[in-house]
Amino acid sequence: MQEKKIDSQKKSGETSPDISIVVPLLNEEQSLEELADQIQKAMAESSYSYEVLFIDDGSTDRSWEIVAQLSGKRDEIKGIRLRRNYGKSDALQVGFDNSGGRFVVTMDADLQDDPNEISTMIERLEDGADLVSGWKKKRHDPLSKTIPSRFFNAVTRWVTGIKLHDFNCGLKAYRKEVVDNITLYGEMHRYVPLLAKWEGYGNIEEQVVQHHPRKYGNTKFGISRFLNGFLDLVTLLFINRYINRPMHFFGLFGVLFLVVGIVINLYLAYIKIFLGESLSNRPLLFLGLLLVMVGVQFFSIGFLGELLNRGEERNQKPNVAEVTDS
Repeated sequence: MQEKKIDSQKKSGETSPDISIVVPLLNEEQSLEELADQIQKAMAESSYSYEVLFIDDGSTDRSWEIVAQLSGKRDEIKGIRLRRNYGKSDALQVGFDNSGGRFVVTMDADLQDDPNEISTMIERLEDGADLVSGWKKKRHDPLSKTIPSRFFNAVTRWVTGIKLHDFNCGLKAYRKEVVDNITLYGEMHRYVPLLAKWEGYGNIEEQVVQHHPRKYGNTKFGISRFLNGFLDLVTLLFINRYINRPMHFFGLFGVLFLVVGIVINLYLAYIKIFLGESLSNRPLLFLGLLLVMVGVQFFSIGFLGELLNRGEERNQKPNVAEVTDS
């Protein structure tokens, strides 16, 4: 992924900020200056130092020009411009990779998230939370967005076992080590709490946050993103369960198909040999042969997956939580 940066490297001897605020954006030219002012006002009332990283995800309006102007006027603002539209997950990943704070906060650029919530979230991180996720309990969105979102959150909550009401809320706060140990792509930004939990960061808290009506522009939400989110959830669950043991999935189906196919073929062999019946007009013969071939293919895929895992195991490094002093 190629990007253009403005002052993204710290000057020699400059201390790292306490908080990195990552703001992915796409065609939000009308809201950026107001958002920057809101963040500045909210953070002025806290004791934390901070930086703001605006990640321009291939905007076609004046968004990047405004980010560049803001970066030139304010030392705490930095801009990163992606060469094309990669998607929110990739934009967030770029922000994570370039953030220097002890804590990382993500928020949307459409002015619907309230920067005044940041300080409270950081305090909860200071108290031991790994991740604090916002909950837009009172939403100011059309029904075409809120109803699918509620259904999506209910299903995700049931499947993952993580008791959050709003997985898709853009306003979240993390300890830096959390974002350093996860990788986002596709629509995975919806499942950061799940990814964090799988990496051992299970202290996930939820905070009711204020949600404002959209002031400028149009929502980027669409039915395709809704469907892609579910497909990514299935992918995540499958990979997490079977990535290190592919034979448990492919081998299971392979053995099942093989057994059923062999039983069918033995039955057909019996009626052919002992009863003398013709098999030329029996579709069951083709089904039996097909199941045997498919079973062998599934079993072979699982076996090859196990061989590949053997080579990868040597390169895997566990995430160490703590080391005692000698």
